[in-house]
Amino acid sequence: MSTISITLNGEARTEPVGISLAELIASLGATPQSLATAINQHFVPRDERAARILVHGDAITTFQPITGG
Repeated sequence: MSTISITLNGEARTEPVGISLAELIASLGATPQSLATAINQHFVPRDERAARILVHGDAITTFQPITGG
């Protein structure tokens, strides 16, 4: 199996080629609705995560969305 190197919240990881952002988030065991995501400092909406295939060198950041008023 081929792999890619990415960073997740500043930590290096190796993941299988073809993994989507949605699959990566699911593998973390976190509730996908509880996290906001960005790849290479660009926000990725929840409904676009399954279509966003990660590539070698991507830097993924997960964070709690800020809500309130």
